[in-house]
Amino acid sequence: MTTNPLVARIATGTAPLETLATLALEQHRVIPADRRAFLHLAQRTDATPEASEFFEFLAEGETMAGERLTAFAEACGVDEVRLRTYQPLPGCQAYPAYVAWLALNAEPTDVVAALTSNFAEWGGYCATIAAALRERYGFTEEACGFFDFFAEPSPELEPGATAAMQASKVNEGSVNTYSTLLRTYEASFWSTLSDLT
Repeated sequence: MTTNPLVARIATGTAPLETLATLALEQHRVIPADRRAFLHLAQRTDATPEASEFFEFLAEGETMAGERLTAFAEACGVDEVRLRTYQPLPGCQAYPAYVAWLALNAEPTDVVAALTSNFAEWGGYCATIAAALRERYGFTEEACGFFDFFAEPSPELEPGATAAMQASKVNEGSVNTYSTLLRTYEASFWSTLSDLT
């Protein structure tokens, strides 16, 4: 069982639908922000094509995830008006804000290493949520597509990250700092949502 408080509630079907709606609304801000950050990182890695390709791959993935997010939001009762007027929660938006900081300030190869250290945990959360949405909330396959997408990362992900990190020296100290902050900000995302229940 996950130690993530909100994911644990979703797994048992005890998280309110309104909290799921807020999750969808926050992700509508996170996904395009991360996509732009990844594209910026891709542009900064001209000397390391492997890293550039990796970030372009991530940006494409964010585009595909965003296309699947709409069905989840609609299943939670989110309409266009609410989507347009929603005021995001600072605790949820700290993560994409930090990814944007990394895109501007960190060495791209270090960002590859920091991001990939957290992918397995994120994928596990998404797998748990996808199963619960079907079993506990009765969501359709389409409405679960956003979480299905992240639950099983593409087979190209790990080789792409490895190639990027091998093409340029990684600063382990920086990676450790970035990874720790990313995990902290992601925890803030989930705990902020959990506090709504």
